[in-house]
Amino acid sequence: MAVIYHRPALWGLMLILGMQSLPADELEQHRREAAHPATGVTRLQELARDADWEVRQRVSRNRRAPINLLHQLAGDDHPQVRIGVATNLDTGERTFLKLARDPDPSVRSVVARFEYVPASALAILAEDADGEIRYEVARNLNTSAATLRKLRDDPLPEVRQMAQLSLAKRREEEGE
Repeated sequence: MAVIYHRPALWGLMLILGMQSLPADELEQHRREAAHPATGVTRLQELARDADWEVRQRVSRNRRAPINLLHQLAGDDHPQVRIGVATNLDTGERTFLKLARDPDPSVRSVVARFEYVPASALAILAEDADGEIRYEVARNLNTSAATLRKLRDDPLPEVRQMAQLSLAKRREEEGE
């Protein structure tokens, strides 16, 4: 929820200090535009530079956002924007590889659990320091057999067991 400032002197001071805030109705309009599938690419590129992270997050989730814009947003300061990129069906492999190395474990966790993540990003995440992320990699249907074989030697028994189960399930499905 944005705060509406009615005093011009205060607004000027806020601009000088970098505390820009849109009126509530204009902020809500930006958020709606960013999420709307009919918003054009040029406007999405403008909205991707908005000061409000929720506007940028909605751009990152917009199916019309071009691949290069999604890659740019994968470097956003706010983790929810990067998570939006990770769950966008149009996100490319290059961007998933970037997100697999994200400093925030919540972003990497979403990547590891995403249904459409490429095996190359999962291979990176299989070496993550966080055991829960490695567990999610072992559960992901897109994880390559080679990566699953490596996870069978994981230090955590839960990860090893899930990798073994995933490999057994694949062998069973291939045999049918």
